[in-house]
Amino acid sequence: MHIFLCEDSIDGIFTGIYDAWASRYGHKNIKLCINDTITYELFSEYITVTPDSEKSEKVGRTIIARLGMEVYQDILQAVLAHDDKKKNEHPDKADCIYRTLLYGFSLADGHRILQALGNPYIARVFELSRSTGNEAHHLLGFLRFQELENGVLFSTIHPKNQVISVLAEHFTDRLPQEHFMIYDATHQIAAIHKAGSGYFLTDASNLNPDVITRLSPAEKEYQKLWCGFFDSIAIEARKNPKLQSQNIPKRFWKDTVELASGK
Repeated sequence: MHIFLCEDSIDGIFTGIYDAWASRYGHKNIKLCINDTITYELFSEYITVTPDSEKSEKVGRTIIARLGMEVYQDILQAVLAHDDKKKNEHPDKADCIYRTLLYGFSLADGHRILQALGNPYIARVFELSRSTGNEAHHLLGFLRFQELENGVLFSTIHPKNQVISVLAEHFTDRLPQEHFMIYDATHQIAAIHKAGSGYFLTDASNLNPDVITRLSPAEKEYQKLWCGFFDSIAIEARKNPKLQSQNIPKRFWKDTVELASGK
């Protein structure tokens, strides 16, 4: 077995797909794995994949041309998902995506490939894509910006999946004339947007916590007013913590001003 070890990123997995296809080893003799989750097997050859943006773009263009933009978006969401299933229960994320594309490319019309849920690889890709899509949808509603002393709008999120690019794209469109930064504390990356331009992703593992806690006087006042309003409209007899947790899952509370204290 020839096992291609991929970085857990769009460029990493797409480059792995490109290299695996071009290897001519035969699809049955190939497997793709995320390089930090591999359990080494005897009698297998391990090939480390170096992410290559040109190869990744070629794979992306092929998916769009052969399977359509909707499938491409679903595949991207699957790539960005956190695969928390045990490997002995489900095949690796990268390999599932590879097998799904192989099946799709074999069809005369692969635009509805992700409806073939009887195929375990496709079912897994569908599940991963839905997980990312659902979390991004939640965060588009729950994400809160705070104004820092320097006027930058700042938000911290703790997502399971790598949804920051989806959020950054949305808020770049909604807030084109604002300087803002979205910090993904789980994956230690940040999306930075400069007013009047696009956004870019950057490593945020060395982010200074002191800077991002310096709120503007106006922000402090608005937070005080909002929390006061939140408390004033609450009806003690109608408190329903279970329903509240269903509407806003508890893992989002730490990033929500009025719920951060555990109310």
